[in-house]
This record gives sequence, C-alpha cells and structure tokens, in this order.
Amino acid sequence: MKFVWVGDLDGDGEYDFVLDRQTSPQTLEAYRRDGQLLWSVNMGPNSTNQNNIEGGSSTIDVGHNDGVTVYDFDSDGRAEVAVRIANGVRFGNGTTFTHSDNNRQFIAILDGMTGAPRATAPVPTDYLADGPMYARFGVGYLDGSRPSLVAFMKNRRGNGAFNLMMGAWQFTGQSLTQQWKWLRGNQNTPDGHNTRVIDVNGDGTDEVAEIGFVLNGDGTLRYSLGPAGVIHGDRFHIAKMDPDRPGLQGYGVQQDNPSGLREYYYDAANGSMIWRHSASGTADVGRGMAGDIDPRFPGMEVWSFSGLYNAPANRLTEPNTSLRPWPQLGLWWDGDITMELLNDGKFEKWDPNNPKPTNSLARLLTTSNYGAVDASQDVQPTFYGDILGDWREEAVYTNASYNQLIIFTTDHPTSTRLYTLAHNPAYRNAMTLKGYMQSHHVDYFLGAGMARPPRPNITYSGS
Repeated sequence: MKFVWVGDLDGDGEYDFVLDRQTSPQTLEAYRRDGQLLWSVNMGPNSTNQNNIEGGSSTIDVGHNDGVTVYDFDSDGRAEVAVRIANGVRFGNGTTFTHSDNNRQFIAILDGMTGAPRATAPVPTDYLADGPMYARFGVGYLDGSRPSLVAFMKNRRGNGAFNLMMGAWQFTGQSLTQQWKWLRGNQNTPDGHNTRVIDVNGDGTDEVAEIGFVLNGDGTLRYSLGPAGVIHGDRFHIAKMDPDRPGLQGYGVQQDNPSGLREYYYDAANGSMIWRHSASGTADVGRGMAGDIDPRFPGMEVWSFSGLYNAPANRLTEPNTSLRPWPQLGLWWDGDITMELLNDGKFEKWDPNNPKPTNSLARLLTTSNYGAVDASQDVQPTFYGDILGDWREEAVYTNASYNQLIIFTTDHPTSTRLYTLAHNPAYRNAMTLKGYMQSHHVDYFLGAGMARPPRPNITYSGS
C-alpha cells in the first residue's frame, strides 16, 4: 500500500477511505469509516508493469504518479473516485472495461458506494506513439463554482525526454467532459514531482501550478519561471508566507541546476522573483519546506539544506545552518499556532530558542511505537490532513501487515479556535493531490501573530 484518499462516499458527513494495493495486478479498495469494505477494483493486466517511469497503461501509485483521486465531483453530497484506466480493469460491480488497444487510456468516474463506473472519457492521444501516460490527479474549482478533475500526464520519448500534457474534466452526474488540454511541446515550462491547484491571484478561480509554471483555469499558460532560470525540482510550496505582502508567495528548490540556483522565492500571482539563493557548482536539493516555525520573525520560514530563512526578510533565523530542521513535511499538531514537523514517522518540534540538529529534536510522537510503518516514498504516511475536525492535522499509516489503517490525531489541547483546515478551498484542493507528498497550505497566513482568517465562503449541499 502506498496512498490513501479521503472522501464522504456514503453521504453521512464523515470521511471514508480509498486505498491502493501494490499487488500484481494492482487493486483499488474503498472502506467506510468504520472499516466496512465497500468495493474493490482490479486494475487489470496492464497494471502489472509498475516501472516508476514507463509502466503499464492502468498502473497506479508508482513514483510521483498516482492516477487516482477522490472528491464529490457532481456536488450531490457523496464523493466519487476518479481513476485512470485501460483495457482489462474490472470495476467494483464486476464489469470489465475493454479496448482493443492496451495503450489507450481513459478516465473513469466511479460510484463511491459501489465502485461501478458512472462515466468514462478518453485520455487525449497526442503522445500515444510514445506509449501510455502516467498521471497525477487533483481537484480544483477552475471556473470558481464547480469542481474539476485536473490531470498531469507524462510519458517518455525514445531520446529520454518527456512529453507533458495537462488536462481538466468536469463530471455532471451523467457525463464526463474534457474542458481543455495543454501540451508542453517545446515550451520552456519546467515541471516537478508535485502539482498544486490553488487560486494564485485571489480572483475566485483556481489555477494549476507546477514548480516552474502556472496554467490559468482555462488551460492557458499564465507564466513560466523557465526564463528566470528555474528548471526541474522535487519540492515547491505556494502559501501566504508573508502576511504583509499582497497575495500568495511561492518557494521552490532545484535539482542539478547548471546555473547553481538552489532555491527561490517568488510572487505566486505573476511569477516575479523576490529572491534567489545560488552557489557554485550544481547540487540536487532534494527537499524544501515552508512553514512558520520561528515566531521571532514575521511570516513563514523556508528551508532546504542551506539553512533556515525567514522568507519575507530573506535572512537566516538560525545563523548555524547545520541546526536547521530536516525539510520533509510539516503539520499543525501541538496546539500552538506555529508548525510542527513530520519526518519518517517522527513528530518533532524545532525550538528556535534551543535549536538542535535534525536527529536531536524534541520528539512529540513516534509512529512505530504503535505498529505503524512508512509507506509513501518509504518516509511518508499514506495520507495526512485535517479529517477529524478541530484544525489540527491527522496522519494515516498502515501496519506492517497492511491490514489496518492507523490514524494519529492530536491529544494536545488548544485555546486557538479556527474553522477546520478542510473548510479552506486551497487546503481542501491540496488534500486531493499526491505526487511526492508535500505539506498542505491554507490561503491565509497561519502562524504566530496571525490575523483572524476570513470566514470560508462555503455553503452546504441542500442549504
């Protein structure tokens, strides 16, 4: 097992769980919150090739590709499951999808309670000559009112380069319709290992963000960071990092950038660079984090392996760069308003008044003490997010036998009262995305000295 997704499959107002089985062929399973198995989908013979880069046409959840997400796409109060399929997939109701070409791929919307297909639509065939495309799925409100399935799809050409196609679909309850597709072609638009769907300019419609470019909600290119010297990287964040600067900010790290660029901070609405850090030579900066962990400085900190910086001021908050925390994953856990850290099954707290290196941080919880094992990337939970209320976050693991979900939720009291994080559209979108699992962010500043956040502009179905 690698990933878990959450959604209200039965309409009772609580999250249920969908998970993968990394068997051969692979399977997709849905469970009610009480553990009742609802259905299983066999991903078929085209899921037996589980190569990280060039796998089978129905393979899910390998590398930074998932090809699955869960959301209430038709806004009827019950969540559906979106999955990329191909010939031989057997649905939860026992029917089998067939097509004469094993490389042809489709997107299916499954009924959350039965696993039966409610609608299918073809994946565009622009790059079919180079084989099936891996996919990364997420959800956003690209028109400001209705949810869209967003897909990042990639395959490799014979010369080792990659084709990249982005697309969006809407499900009406009866049909699944493609809204647009975007082909990278020879454009200078660098991609990475995770996607974010978020309203970067505050106009009420979501955009689709990659580490090196942003698409508008209609699939047109908003901007690229390629001309600014950005290339491929593993991690990036978009959040309200500077409470005193209009809009949202982005932070990313680089993999083997020949210019020496290590990390950069930019305006998320238009891509203008605010600062960048470079060094001699090239380096694979494999991790990068953003969150408020030092209340002495306004706004969020950002850090990779070159030190802990306050993002708005572009200054080291800890002069000894070896004392920066490990840049893996952040979460809100202990009840104060600053962020805690989740690293390889260890819930940790970095103390700016007593900074220590990564392996010496104060430990709040160790998941292995409760039988939990890492799944995603061998260092991550299967899911993390705010799924039980309050505003702190839960982490979902499995046991070593993969026959239990182990859900960790905080037992720390707090005097801070916020709407649940899942009420925030940016955060709820982020809960639908996987890739190389990244921290979720709200679209307001959440940290020391924060202002009261705006009331979410959300109405409940039927109200």
